[in-house]
Amino acid sequence: MEKNNIQVTFKGNPINLLGKATQVGQKAEDFTVVGNGLNPVKLSDYSGKVVILSVFPSLDTPVCATQNRKFNEAAAGLSDEIVILGLSVDLPFAQARFCGAEGIDKVVTASDYQMHDFSAKYGFLIDGLRLLTRGTVVIDKTGVVKFVEYVPEATDEPNYEAALKAAKELV
Repeated sequence: MEKNNIQVTFKGNPINLLGKATQVGQKAEDFTVVGNGLNPVKLSDYSGKVVILSVFPSLDTPVCATQNRKFNEAAAGLSDEIVILGLSVDLPFAQARFCGAEGIDKVVTASDYQMHDFSAKYGFLIDGLRLLTRGTVVIDKTGVVKFVEYVPEATDEPNYEAALKAAKELV
């Protein structure tokens, strides 16, 4: 997998990201990840909906847990035409355990651990660590990328308001 030109840091240290960088205006590539029931989950499963991809390194860290809680709270007030898909390389069992313990019932979590299909196509895989960097991608109902954020410091929270605003404007 090739390195992309997105510049981010992890705990202040520059890191390289692998995979193709995602750009606003491009057609969102379909990808396959693994759902909590070990079932395949594809972006195309949500065709005709606005999709927010909430990308994070690991649910076992405070910032990632906060990210999922905040997006879950926001999802309660969103249109049924908006889906939030939480993506990491955590095992599906860990994602299911976390969501059950935290009451996360509106964000759909899925794992890119198996094939790194999402991270190869969207450029979120941290070279060496094999974790996903933090960010968000908003895709409209026709499958076009309308918003992208690679959080500059992977240990910081994403700009929830900007991603949610972008998604709401598409409904």
